[in-house]
Amino acid sequence: MSDMEKTGRVELKKKEQEEKDMKEEMKTADSGKRSENTVSTAEAGGQTEKKGRKHKDKKEKVPGTPMDKKKKKKIIRRCVIGGVAVVIVLFMVSNSIAAKNAGTVVYTTTAVIQDIEQTLNTSGTVRSEETKSYFAPVAVKIGTVDAAAGDSVKKGQSLVKYDGDALEEARQIAQLKLQANEGGYESSIHKNNKYIAELGEANVNLAVLEQQITDSENYVRELEQKINDKKTALAHEGTLLQISLLDWSDKPDSDEYLNLQKLVQYNTFEQQNNKDILAWQKEVDLYQEKIAAYKEYRSEMKSQKSSSEGGSMDSGSKSQLEANTQMERINGQETLDDIEEVKDGILADFDGVVTEMEAVEGSVPQEGTKLVTVESTEKVKVEINVSKYDLDKIQIGQSASIDIAGKKYDGKVTKIDRMATTNQSGAAVVGAEIEIENPDTAIFLGVEARVEISTASVSGVVAVPLEVINTDMEGDFVFVAENGVAVKKRITTGITSDSFSEVTEGLAEGETIIMTTGQNLEEGMPVTAIPQQ
Repeated sequence: MSDMEKTGRVELKKKEQEEKDMKEEMKTADSGKRSENTVSTAEAGGQTEKKGRKHKDKKEKVPGTPMDKKKKKKIIRRCVIGGVAVVIVLFMVSNSIAAKNAGTVVYTTTAVIQDIEQTLNTSGTVRSEETKSYFAPVAVKIGTVDAAAGDSVKKGQSLVKYDGDALEEARQIAQLKLQANEGGYESSIHKNNKYIAELGEANVNLAVLEQQITDSENYVRELEQKINDKKTALAHEGTLLQISLLDWSDKPDSDEYLNLQKLVQYNTFEQQNNKDILAWQKEVDLYQEKIAAYKEYRSEMKSQKSSSEGGSMDSGSKSQLEANTQMERINGQETLDDIEEVKDGILADFDGVVTEMEAVEGSVPQEGTKLVTVESTEKVKVEINVSKYDLDKIQIGQSASIDIAGKKYDGKVTKIDRMATTNQSGAAVVGAEIEIENPDTAIFLGVEARVEISTASVSGVVAVPLEVINTDMEGDFVFVAENGVAVKKRITTGITSDSFSEVTEGLAEGETIIMTTGQNLEEGMPVTAIPQQ
């Protein structure tokens, strides 16, 4: 029994007691009236006797004495109080019953039609798409260093200059080395003639071998075609015999049936042991061996041709290079070319930022030593990492908005790695690159950038807030309020924005959806719906 019902019963008992007390008071009042009437009657009787007892047998009507006004008001007040108490008790009991039947109060929203844009928000590092490191082509003294790490440079701008006197000295040394190698001219000419002879032999033999291989392969194809045709004919003949044999199967003892059986057996033997087929196959095998030998010899000739072409050169301008085959390539002409290339210094190939400067004025770096590195600001990208949960959203070609130090740039997804790596948290991530389409000189390389990728969008679709969607083993669902109860509806979702999800199946525009946050709803539970403001 609830507290409200107990309170109601107590009030009823109290009312009954008050009514009982009221009745007792009314009885007392009636007794007083009867006593007064009796006294009045006695007095009247005495008077009648005194007058000669004229109306002795006649009953006289005696008027009642009026009730005291204060007592009457008290009785009325008690009646009113009792009635009010009854109303209060009935009201409380009815509220108790209504409270038991009332549903859980829930806030609701409605499914709406709207546009949804799905985005992937992440951060990455600004990198250059083009990086070039410049190495010392010659071991020559550095004259000046014209840029420092962190400097912006323009295409054609000087980065490092060599000492002019030292560079000229190196050029003269390279020329003297080339002249010293002319002593091997005769030997080089002899070698060159040998290469030319071997090259001519290889060219002639290769032409003959190619023709032999082609002719042999064509002949083999003809033989194989004959074999296939013969096998096909025998197989066709065997099929016809089998059909005829079936036609005569109802007369197994007939001569025709027995003859057909013999023919079928003979055909089967022919398919496996036909003399023409065996002879052709033997010839095919023989020519296959010839073709293999031709191809092996052709490989030898190709190798000879390749080595001859690499060793032989024209007379005249190539004779000097021939006499100095190795020294010229390593210390001769390449050195002269490198010196010529850097006579005006090492120049930037594009607009960018100097990210490394190893050159030191007055030093003599070894040949091949890295001097400076420049990263382009004309081609800039943002490198991001994508988790496995977002891989199905991102695609090459999607547009992106990039925020670098508060400035916005347009971008496009240009690369998605096909292999995952592990980040600092131990999670598997896939690298991707966003090309900045409108870079400018305000971009800082190596800084963090905020990236928002537009992964998908739809227009005029049914949408609901993300927080109303629930998920169980069977999929997604929402609770809707229908006729005062909660009803579970299965839905199929599409793309999502930061706050809304597209619903492709299961809901229509305007349906009342329960906001289930923090509530344990069940199918069929009574609810009192309050629209969310």
